[in-house]
Amino acid sequence: MKNILITGGAGFIGSNLCLTLVEKGYNITVLDNLSPQIHGSDAKNNSFLYLSIKDKVKFIEGDIRNREDIKLAIQGNDVIVHLAAETGTGQSMYEIEKYSSVNIGGTALMLDILANNVHSIKKIVVASSRSIYGEGKYYSKENGFVYPKHRNATDMSNGDFEVKYNDSNDLLELVATDEESKIHPSSVYGITKQNQEQMIMTVCPTIGIQPVAFRYQNVYGPGQSLSNPYTGILSIFSTLIRNEKEINIFEDGKESRDFVFIDDVVSATILGLEKQEANQNIFNVGSGIPTDVITVANELMKNYNVNVPLTISGNFRLGDIRHNYADLSKISSTLGFKPKYSFEDGIKIFAEWVLTQKIEESKYEKSVTEMKDKGLLK
Repeated sequence: MKNILITGGAGFIGSNLCLTLVEKGYNITVLDNLSPQIHGSDAKNNSFLYLSIKDKVKFIEGDIRNREDIKLAIQGNDVIVHLAAETGTGQSMYEIEKYSSVNIGGTALMLDILANNVHSIKKIVVASSRSIYGEGKYYSKENGFVYPKHRNATDMSNGDFEVKYNDSNDLLELVATDEESKIHPSSVYGITKQNQEQMIMTVCPTIGIQPVAFRYQNVYGPGQSLSNPYTGILSIFSTLIRNEKEINIFEDGKESRDFVFIDDVVSATILGLEKQEANQNIFNVGSGIPTDVITVANELMKNYNVNVPLTISGNFRLGDIRHNYADLSKISSTLGFKPKYSFEDGIKIFAEWVLTQKIEESKYEKSVTEMKDKGLLK
């Protein structure tokens, strides 16, 4: 299976995956709409991601919601890596039709075409997301392993940001979230990723295609968009720091995420492509370590050798989770995956790349205003 279609292949994960697969001798077709939010207004001349792959792949500029574009892209390919999606937790809460149309509608259309036409596709690897879990997994001395409900605005307005279980005052211990954990997304984005994953895992076996789903944690590294203010805390903070602007730390700064370096994500994805053991399985992909937001900001300033004011404001965004990090037991035992990059090493590589790029105008303030206007930022 040497012929691979990557939908969304000019994006951050997709372009890095393309380059590695080409080096390994695969023939790559990319279907991508070169979204201005990711690539800027003149992608074909200025997008770092597009320019890195354009001469190495068969590139189709098209839309995952367009039947003829999908039919054209599928031709002659054996495998699909389905990355095409709108991404952004906060933005998804007010661009609901767009996120549903692209993420759910596009995936449904692709599967409809595969179910009703002759093709050579034998496997689909879909990019799912840690966002489908909502809040992560916790341990309670009173109740064992629990999955807290989403936090409410009243508690957070009072500066109480930690999660609770059934309104008790039992202190919860954060633990790694495994693939059998409760699925209860807290954003439209998370709902659409859950839908994508379930459609792929449900439909593919009925039409003779092997499905694999990867629930990626927070992916970062060289090449990620520095101009997109709706996703990627490392990019957002980097642009603020390089513009010597204050960083507004939401909540109390102790909220944490699992940051996984792009090379580790590419390695995991290729294992899913190449190993039969991956077939019909769902895997977490992360570093397996939680890192809080204050640590992220300080580590970035250290690497840029620039200090900017950090304001821990107590602002919060409805739909945000408090904590989540990946249990990697399954992907380790089944596929032999182990992340190679620590957060400190990955940030160093990322920052070195950022310093080679022009300083982007920060659009973060505009996105914050949008969220405030929509009642999502308090």
